[in-house]
Amino acid sequence: MVNIATIGTSLISNDFIEVICANAGATYVGTLSRSAEHAASFTAERGGTHPFTSLDELAGCDEVDAVYIGSPNGLHAEQALACIAAGKHVIVEKPFASNEWEARRVFEAAEAAGVVALEAMRPLHDPAFRACQDAIGKLGRVRRASLHFGKFSSRYLEVLAGRQTNIFDCTMASGSLMDIGVYCVEPMIELFGAPERVASSTVLLDEETRGVTNGPIDGAGDIICTYADKTVVLHHSKITNDNLSCQVEGEDATLLFGGVSCPKWGKIEFRGEVGRSSAKAVRVASGAKTCDLELPACENTMCYELADFLAAIEAVRDGAAPADAAAGSWGTVAHYRDVTLASLAVMDEVRRQGGVVFPADEKARAAEGGAGAAAPQA
Repeated sequence: MVNIATIGTSLISNDFIEVICANAGATYVGTLSRSAEHAASFTAERGGTHPFTSLDELAGCDEVDAVYIGSPNGLHAEQALACIAAGKHVIVEKPFASNEWEARRVFEAAEAAGVVALEAMRPLHDPAFRACQDAIGKLGRVRRASLHFGKFSSRYLEVLAGRQTNIFDCTMASGSLMDIGVYCVEPMIELFGAPERVASSTVLLDEETRGVTNGPIDGAGDIICTYADKTVVLHHSKITNDNLSCQVEGEDATLLFGGVSCPKWGKIEFRGEVGRSSAKAVRVASGAKTCDLELPACENTMCYELADFLAAIEAVRDGAAPADAAAGSWGTVAHYRDVTLASLAVMDEVRRQGGVVFPADEKARAAEGGAGAAAPQA
């Protein structure tokens, strides 16, 4: 049994508590909130027994084995380090940290302390995403891919009204790339590895919003990632809706699937044998066919990342080194760590090109003697 506390009272934290309560191998202990009254009511309503009002109190609680960190992005690293120092395993909501430098500090601390540190990146633990990944082997040589995720955020209306919100705030390491684009970046890294070059176009919120966003921050963007034999284009937005599906184009077939963060459907379109055509004739491919993928359905896919987190903790309890612990069927803790770090390196470079700067970037530059963290170059 793993006793889990949570930090944060957002909807995503509530969803994670839901899967804790549904898992026979985990127990929900309580939630940390700055308000004692809110911590108590939030915890009690969900069956917890220990509301927390300070990070020190949570980290020092002997009845807590692990912590889910669902606070604003800019707080992830600091809170994870405090929990790790107290011997707690941590699963940190995406993005794992503000930048690659912060993430490395957390992973290194976890390894030294002998505890698991894992990013709560839903698709990487979802059997539906893995079914799409397996289908790529049927496409022939992959040449192009495009991943889409864009949905209009009601928090953008708050910004337009001149009110501060954590979702668009440089001090909280947020914005479209960090909150929604990460769902495109990490699956790309998982499917194809780190790109050789990154070029991006960033849509910044209007200058008059910077009084509440605390600096230039992105509302949308596109990223072109170049590999030796393919290109991958990522599209993300929190100020518009992107209604296009994702696709992976191979020389023999094309995979299409809907919902990069939580695939709901998928199909493979095989091209067949293609003949030559002219301006007067429609190209015909004999033998072309479409095959639908059977994707597992789940109402709350956070159950998969929780199951993998619990599996890794159990492996550590049985004597495995944290990095070597199997986090479910598809990878070790070290594998997911490497995906997180490679993804943040790409995101660091995208933000550099777009002029989006977080407080953690200044800390990284100071720690690296002014050079900053390494990242792919355009």
